Amino acid sequence: MAMKTYSEAELTAQPIGYWTGAAYRAVVGRIRAELAVEQLTQPHWWILNHVAGAPGRWERGGLTERLTPFDDQGTDFAAVFDDLEGRGWVVRAGDGSLTLSEVGEQGRLRARERNMRAHEEMHKGITPQEYAATLTILRRVIDNLGGDSDLP
Repeated sequence: MAMKTYSEAELTAQPIGYWTGAAYRAVVGRIRAELAVEQLTQPHWWILNHVAGAPGRWERGGLTERLTPFDDQGTDFAAVFDDLEGRGWVVRAGDGSLTLSEVGEQGRLRARERNMRAHEEMHKGITPQEYAATLTILRRVIDNLGGDSDLP
């Protein structure tokens, strides 16, 4: 089914809060559904990627502090760490630093593949220039309202 076309006047009269919220629910809902196939939540995903990107750099407290600003679910990060360690996906060294096990990396890569397919679907019919322009506009709106418009 083709997306309906509206005039510029009709579109500029629309509330951006509604559309950013609708986009958020659709995008995050899809990502969360893909992660759930691996019995993961977004916080699981964030932890796995941070640990994979810098093995031995992160410990629980520092990573919780880094990720908390992105959390909109009141996540108990200690429980997420416990879950990942209990699965054997994340290993905590004697100094508290975290690394991924082989099974953890395999799980992360499976989830990454699912998320990549979802992202490809989200970007259908959108050029890289259009995507970048959209983010620039959203960053400007955030900045105009005194928010943090820097990249995460």
